[in-house]
Amino acid sequence: MRRFLIFLFFLVQALAPAAFARSSVPLPASAEPGQVVVSGTVADEASKAAILAKLREVYGADKVVDQLAVGAVVSPPNWSSYVQRLLTPNLKLISRGQLKVDGNSVALNGEVANEVQRQQIASTVATSLNPTYTVNNGLRVVALEQGRIDALLANRTISFESNKAVLTASGRAILDEVVQGLAGLEGRRLEVIGHTDDAGLRERNLALSRERAEVVKRYLADRGIDPDRIAAHGRGPDQPLVSNETAEGRARNRRIEFRIAQ
Repeated sequence: MRRFLIFLFFLVQALAPAAFARSSVPLPASAEPGQVVVSGTVADEASKAAILAKLREVYGADKVVDQLAVGAVVSPPNWSSYVQRLLTPNLKLISRGQLKVDGNSVALNGEVANEVQRQQIASTVATSLNPTYTVNNGLRVVALEQGRIDALLANRTISFESNKAVLTASGRAILDEVVQGLAGLEGRRLEVIGHTDDAGLRERNLALSRERAEVVKRYLADRGIDPDRIAAHGRGPDQPLVSNETAEGRARNRRIEFRIAQ
């Protein structure tokens, strides 16, 4: 007989299937942003009903997608009770996540905002189980990855020719460093965001910021970064870093930003 096996997918943000490339279970086709998909096999209807009820209590009934089956599986003593203890509101802090319970083995993966959250969730999971269970905490702190991206730029500006979506030599040199840094973030999705100052027409600035973001995306793709991992956006003059009243301020506002997609 098979052991109990259950998977929970926490789809807090819109995901690409690649986000689950390391999972042995594919991303469910019915998944929607904001949903929790539960799949696998449990030993009886009572266990299934209890797990679903707990999930609906935590996330809301409309957010839980039931793909649980009932079959001939063997589970440890009081297994259903232990699983319900794992299903706490702390799990709502996780995005792009997966909770896998396979018999006495628990694996938790996904992204949290900071180290305090990571430790808090890990502690809650550990204290919910008895010593026969093993826990693999694979939670990642997204802020650390974003910090690596920010450090690549180090307050430098990726520059373009005046009023054009054409990279300068110095802009290309900075992007070459960015390419090397992105190599360590395999599988992560990246947003390239273009910004301008407020000189001229807003519509033209919006278009120019989008064109520049697309140029950066193509530059990264030409150097081996998967273009499917990159989304390009233009914000025009709408999100200035500083005032546009000085030449120095306008220069700072004409920029490209990189954001790890949430």
